[in-house]
Amino acid sequence: MQKLDLNEIREKLSLVVDKLLNLDEAKEETAIKDCREAVGYFKRDFGIKEWDWPQGIGLYGLMKLQKILGQEDYIEFLIHWYKENMKQGLPSRNINTTAPLLALVDLNELEKDMAFEALCIDWANWIMKCLPRTEEGGFQHVTSANGDRLGVRLNENEMWIDTLFMTVLFLNKMGLNYNRQDWVDEAYHQILIHIKYLYDKNSGLFYHGWTFNERNNFGGIFWCRGNSWFTVGILEYMEMFKGTMNSGIRQLVTQTYKAQVQALIKLQSKSGLWHTVLDDKESYEEVSGSAAIAAGIIKGIKMGILDDTYLECAYAAVRGILKNIDEEGTVLHVSGGTGMGYDKEHYKNILIAPMAYGQSLTILALCEAINI
Repeated sequence: MQKLDLNEIREKLSLVVDKLLNLDEAKEETAIKDCREAVGYFKRDFGIKEWDWPQGIGLYGLMKLQKILGQEDYIEFLIHWYKENMKQGLPSRNINTTAPLLALVDLNELEKDMAFEALCIDWANWIMKCLPRTEEGGFQHVTSANGDRLGVRLNENEMWIDTLFMTVLFLNKMGLNYNRQDWVDEAYHQILIHIKYLYDKNSGLFYHGWTFNERNNFGGIFWCRGNSWFTVGILEYMEMFKGTMNSGIRQLVTQTYKAQVQALIKLQSKSGLWHTVLDDKESYEEVSGSAAIAAGIIKGIKMGILDDTYLECAYAAVRGILKNIDEEGTVLHVSGGTGMGYDKEHYKNILIAPMAYGQSLTILALCEAINI
């Protein structure tokens, strides 16, 4: 089995990070100016300045890079980013706008900034007390309203797989850091209820969402990036406990993760990537979801949950990702913002364009690949 070229990974990672830090919103939007009405176009997905989930994933990637490489090259950027956004005023609080707080918790541990800490504590309390819930107490997948940063889209009584990464990771980390067992217990509950309603026992894959109003999984689609939020997110979640996680819950989520990875390996394409509709070879191969899946598989190997037989899959995925990074560091073949769909065509028709989260998830994958 041919090992990865670590020099190539480091070179491409540097390019991807530099591109993320210097995304030109106007330039990226111009690249798809003829797709203004296309499915998947959201202004917030371009650039690094906005406070939302695409940028939040990127900030978390930068923090991971700090830890893995043992350097502090991006701390000044991160501090400036958060202070500037807080000064200008934050958008509405919802599932997706919680994502930037995940990296802020780590940053505050280094910088001990009272304003950072106060925001994190206040936001965690908001999640517990004010975030709308579905039946059975699931976090309702409330998102930003398109075109209105202060508005929200309620998605009433709906749970989406994205929530685990965007909100649950932050709440759990805060609970562990501040010895708030009620926050940790709530994160336990959210992990379990999302598995209960989104995991498909027949395939081992995850559906995009569940609606209590209609009591179904919408179109019943196995969406690549949606599945990847669990693949990478559940290991980030388990790692936070540093061996203190409830053993029964750990066993359940570990078995679920392994079953999902086994299903994903069977659907991996020859390029090393995965299709945007995982079980539909007619759908295009998609890099952001593939990157998050790769990050999750590599992390599973490192944590000893997966054995070395999974290395071949991981290596193939990383090579496929590297081939989709151009000379400027732009990550190619990334699908646009994806709302809930009722059929495969919805996902297959999402536009492909340079996106902040394409850079971000690729950073996570290459960070993990450096020391595999």
